[in-house]
Amino acid sequence: MDQAAAGATTRIVALLERGDFEAAAVEATTHRAQQPRDAELARLHGLALLQLGRPGEARDAFVAAREQAPESVAVLANLGTALLALGEAAEATSVLEQARRLAPDHPAVLNALGNARRAQGDLHGAAEAYTAATRTTPGHAGAWFNLAAVQLASGDAMRAEHTVRNALALAGGHPEGLLLLGHVLAAQRRFADAQAAFAAGARAAPADARFPYQIGLMAEEQRRPALAADCHARALALDPGLDPALGQLVFLRRQLCDWRDIEGLSMRLRARVAAGAAGISPFGFLSEPADATEQLHCARNFAQGIEAAATPLRQTRAFDHERPGGDARLRVGFASNGFGDHPTGLLTVALFEALAAGPLEIHLFATAPAGDGTIQQRLRGTADGWHDLAGLAPLEMAERIHASGVEILVDLRGWGGGGIAEALALRPAPLQVGWLAYPGTSGAPWLDYYIADRVVLPESLRGAFSEQVAWLPRCFQPSDPTRAVGQPPPRGELGLPQAGVVYACFNNSYKVNPPSFERMLAVLRVVPGSVLWLLAGPDGADQRLRDEAARRGVDAARLVFAAKRPHPEYLALYRHADLFLDTAPYGAHTTASDALFAGCPVLTIPGETFASRVAASLNHHLGLGDMNVADEAAFIEKATLLGRDADARAALRQRLDECRQSSGLFDMRAFARDFAALLQEIAVRHRAGLPPAPLPLA
Repeated sequence: MDQAAAGATTRIVALLERGDFEAAAVEATTHRAQQPRDAELARLHGLALLQLGRPGEARDAFVAAREQAPESVAVLANLGTALLALGEAAEATSVLEQARRLAPDHPAVLNALGNARRAQGDLHGAAEAYTAATRTTPGHAGAWFNLAAVQLASGDAMRAEHTVRNALALAGGHPEGLLLLGHVLAAQRRFADAQAAFAAGARAAPADARFPYQIGLMAEEQRRPALAADCHARALALDPGLDPALGQLVFLRRQLCDWRDIEGLSMRLRARVAAGAAGISPFGFLSEPADATEQLHCARNFAQGIEAAATPLRQTRAFDHERPGGDARLRVGFASNGFGDHPTGLLTVALFEALAAGPLEIHLFATAPAGDGTIQQRLRGTADGWHDLAGLAPLEMAERIHASGVEILVDLRGWGGGGIAEALALRPAPLQVGWLAYPGTSGAPWLDYYIADRVVLPESLRGAFSEQVAWLPRCFQPSDPTRAVGQPPPRGELGLPQAGVVYACFNNSYKVNPPSFERMLAVLRVVPGSVLWLLAGPDGADQRLRDEAARRGVDAARLVFAAKRPHPEYLALYRHADLFLDTAPYGAHTTASDALFAGCPVLTIPGETFASRVAASLNHHLGLGDMNVADEAAFIEKATLLGRDADARAALRQRLDECRQSSGLFDMRAFARDFAALLQEIAVRHRAGLPPAPLPLA
């Protein structure tokens, strides 16, 4: 290197160290034109370009440097980093393996190699490289952090905690390390500890919106929605573009019945979904006044992030699926975090008992601890195989599912929380189906079918589902007809008046939005002595509804709130309810089934989304289709007429009782026959080598 080149190199290094990457790139461009064969100038140019977010140009500079210095470890390490930034993980791995052969103990090379292997989905190989880097250079905090992240991704959260704490001992207060520690603790369900780690990160990096966002998520896990909402609002103030925080804030405001600027926030959220924003929870979005196509966009946006993360791992760990013969017994798996005293368990237990007597081989995959209650014991008794997946990493979940040999895997949760989307994205079963708990499309390429009925999901909505639709000839929602409806406490003990019509709505508070609430109040205004019986909400929600009622001219004392209670006690409450008033656009689902089973009629307006049509499907298949009304005016009119006419209420209740006995809505043996037949039709098509299609075929 001549004196001029040496001087240029010194100046460029100084500019890089000062962070003036633009000036460094200009200087390097000038001197490379004069010294085109100088490898170090080309390498420094590449470093500047890489810092400027121009990885393609950086790669070209590093390639030029490698041509002049093919065995330069620094050049090869930098080239590998640029290739990785371009998403060319396989080529990056090859280049970094070459650098490792030249310098087996080079910590930067080993760390970069771990990054490249991790990007390819090779978690074991990544851990080996990071471990080698920490062994060579015990003080390399970055390698320790990376090793902890891989251990977490592999499902070993306890080892990851030890590793990340070791790294933090080397780099105390490191924001990224504290963020990782929070994730590691959350994976162990130590939510308070995770919140403390994120709070420490917020103190270390007060302008980083990720920390209040994560604190908000931990507050949600601890059932502290008011605190969570404040945290998400703070995160948005720091970063208005943090779309997941916006989604959570809107959903939490709805849970709290805190309707400050709810319309403006909702419009902003819908605009972000339309723009393709990722990370907005599809479940929370179901409560927005959005159509089915918007819900599809939200779900697809969310699923794309999971699919992108799963693709390298799926390529590394591809599952082979043998196609059974046409007469082989159909093996079906069902996955849920609700196989216990949970709405999913309560809805499905009698159906699984009926399926156990049929032609299917049933496997249940529990993704959360199910406890040892009666429902869980009954569910265990129905299964040919019970598989505990709680706490497992996605890859291990997928391996367990694949090892079971199920031909069809039915996801009972979807985006409803506690699901296994990351595992399903790895394709552990040849056919994967959505059903029951999540009332909408997954938007995910890893689900082939969605099971519904033609009322809740009519042909007009099929285009808003990414899955092919498999229609049952009955209501898609099962129930447990073995339940007994006991006697409730006297009305006075529940806060109800001794006389007067009781309108009930035991939907979750996030469904009771301003339009639905106003519709209910409109009924109270014209039915003297009536009351509205609601499920108690969290963190002051009840008082907010009382205040809102008073503001709208209705005595707040006419709102009565029922505390949550064990299912048999809750079910008995419906004996005091005269009419269930449904909400929109997210209506009653399990709650509507409970009301009807307990003898309380349900009034609803079928909307244009799955989530708004469940009660309508129940009414239709029960034989009470006249309780599905066209619009708000008809809803208020019918609720008013029934409220003013005791004979009409008694006649309706009698009709409901007769329909419960004759309609088949609560006949789980018949449901099991229809359900098994539909699954067999799905399997027959697959065994014939045909792609998924709407079923049954016309």
